[in-house]
Amino acid sequence: MLSDSQVKEFRATGHLTVPDVLRPDQVAAALDDINHWGDEFLENLADDQKRWYLEQKGQATALRKLDNPAFHRQIFQQLATSENVVAMVEQLIGPGVCVFFSQVFCKPPEVGGPKPVHQDNFYFGPDTLDATLTVWIALDTATVQNGCLFYGNGSNLGPVRPHVAPEDEPFNLQVAPEHLDIYQMTPAPVPSGGISFHHGNTWHQSSSNTSDHARRAVAFHYLRSDARLVKPALEYDETVLVRIT
Repeated sequence: MLSDSQVKEFRATGHLTVPDVLRPDQVAAALDDINHWGDEFLENLADDQKRWYLEQKGQATALRKLDNPAFHRQIFQQLATSENVVAMVEQLIGPGVCVFFSQVFCKPPEVGGPKPVHQDNFYFGPDTLDATLTVWIALDTATVQNGCLFYGNGSNLGPVRPHVAPEDEPFNLQVAPEHLDIYQMTPAPVPSGGISFHHGNTWHQSSSNTSDHARRAVAFHYLRSDARLVKPALEYDETVLVRIT
């Protein structure tokens, strides 16, 4: 369970880092599953989906992400529905939650590119802004050099700002340039097995992986059961929702 001071920190800044949530054997099992799943996924990846799922830098190409691990892979479903993780989630957004979307981020060494500043609630469009929470679990230790998250402290208390996307990257929604000077972005390194929680309104980004180490992570997106996604910017498949009893 989270302490009162941790909950207070989350309310004030919009994010919270908690180390040592996963055991080393859980991290190792998750990484092993990503390797097997990633190989299978790449073998069947259609050409028209490559810009969504592959990183490309010069002649180098590598897997960027995998979608809905909490639904498709048992190891990740176990993590997303584990008693200790769900208890912390419900402390932050209230009781009765589900995982409506999840992602594995690979951020491969020297190839993994940046993710611009954005707010998850722009992507998700919930009818209650305080009803979404992202649980970002570092499988590799996340550092400034390999692309840890950066947050805009206190941005959870502000509105959802307009987002734009490059014409050739409709999936890469980001806070419109005229708003980017509102918050200073500060790094939030996370040790392997630790969690970075963030509110759906919290501004966040990651930089390129300039190291020779991977920065693999999994993000579980939770929604409180009394809320709905009413204006999502992208399509989310309701059939992959993971209910938690």
